[in-house]
Amino acid sequence: MHERVDAADGAPLAARFFAPPAAPRGAVLLVPAMGTRQGFYAPLAAWLAAQGFLAATFDYRGTGHSLSGRMRDVQADLLDWARLDCAAMVDAVAARAPGAPLTWLGHSLGGQILPFVPNAARIARVITVGAGIGYWPIYPWRIRIGAPWLWYLLVPASLALFGYFPGSRLKKVGDVPGRAMAQWRRWCLDPAYAAGAERAHHRYAAVRTPILSLSFSDDEFMSPRAVDRLHALYVGAPRTMRRIAPAEAGVRRVGHFGFFRERTGARLWRDPLLPALAVSP
Repeated sequence: MHERVDAADGAPLAARFFAPPAAPRGAVLLVPAMGTRQGFYAPLAAWLAAQGFLAATFDYRGTGHSLSGRMRDVQADLLDWARLDCAAMVDAVAARAPGAPLTWLGHSLGGQILPFVPNAARIARVITVGAGIGYWPIYPWRIRIGAPWLWYLLVPASLALFGYFPGSRLKKVGDVPGRAMAQWRRWCLDPAYAAGAERAHHRYAAVRTPILSLSFSDDEFMSPRAVDRLHALYVGAPRTMRRIAPAEAGVRRVGHFGFFRERTGARLWRDPLLPALAVSP
């Protein structure tokens, strides 16, 4: 059942809170990837609740269950998602688990936008999953060959024609509001990604929260260079980098999304995720 969480500007967000059977020993906010609806993260959130954690999922404004009206009319961008939506969710989770350490579990985009969240000091630890910079020349080669067509033709044409990016129809990413997609395009054309496009190197450097990066050798979207270059921006934070091959988890494939699927991710939830959540910040 979705609950309403209001951002500071009054925008309503659809969220789900997965409560443990007893007082939570920690809280986990699952911060979604671009174009990925919160229901995708529900299996992991339910599993975390069974392990004693309060877990929360949500949709960014203008997407999923947080969309009201037509997507082409949405005026939100990626910084609104960070400064307003993520900030509201951090406060909402902390209020429901007072005194419990709060973990930011960011998938892809969710691992990139943390420096723009004004109340990030409330977060005890950060775990990024499949997160790297999106600068297109360092994509894995299978998608790099089509990236110029995406960023220089398809995205501008789609935004001009539809007013948003119809990723579901195009089978690329998911549906994304126009301003958010245009901003993401700017990031992906900048060698320093968001840090360069938003002149925000200092914001990344200011993060002090311990970070565990989980990336996968068969990730079709994030190359090792992309993962390393994102986390190198967090120069002020203790960082632990783990790159995992599917065979280590006893599965055939993980890729960019498999960590969150119960069939492939459950082994990884036991290790390395659960031990990381148990570590005192």
